[in-house]
Amino acid sequence: MLRNVICIVVTIITCLLPSGTPILRIIAAVAAEGTAPLNPAGDATKESGATTEQPLSASRAAREEKAIQDARRQQLAEKEAALAAREQETKKLGAKLEAQIKALEESKKRLDDSLKAQKKVQDEKQKKMLGMFKKMKPEQAGQLMDKLEEEKVISLLNQMDTKTAIKLIPFLKQPRVLKWINENLKGA
Repeated sequence: MLRNVICIVVTIITCLLPSGTPILRIIAAVAAEGTAPLNPAGDATKESGATTEQPLSASRAAREEKAIQDARRQQLAEKEAALAAREQETKKLGAKLEAQIKALEESKKRLDDSLKAQKKVQDEKQKKMLGMFKKMKPEQAGQLMDKLEEEKVISLLNQMDTKTAIKLIPFLKQPRVLKWINENLKGA
């Protein structure tokens, strides 16, 4: 009976543990060494004292069970340690990413502020130029504007008040004026 129990325990342990585990080899050796031949009734027999075999096998089974539990505890402890190490690494990486995101947001804010300042300076320069063209005689302003790039001339015309633009149109190259008119009509 005890032999059957040991065989069942060994079979269960064999299924649960990976092959090649030191505990598995010990259990197999103990099971092979500690079993006695069975008689037809299923009792372990020895020539002298069958009662001493049972307590010895029971204590051996208890030791084996304890060894199995200790091995499982050791495996769990190792897995927990590995998991804790991974968790610490993840936290470190998360903190590093948060710092990088914060730095990028600060850089973006500085860049946006810089672009706003540049746009403000550009707008002021353009207002000065508009004021200059407005104060000039239409013939002189037209001659100067014709020497500029077409896109800049169209942009300047778009920013001028209607009265100033009307005075300049006769002195500008007609293809530029027509392109300006077409662009304004498309938007309407």
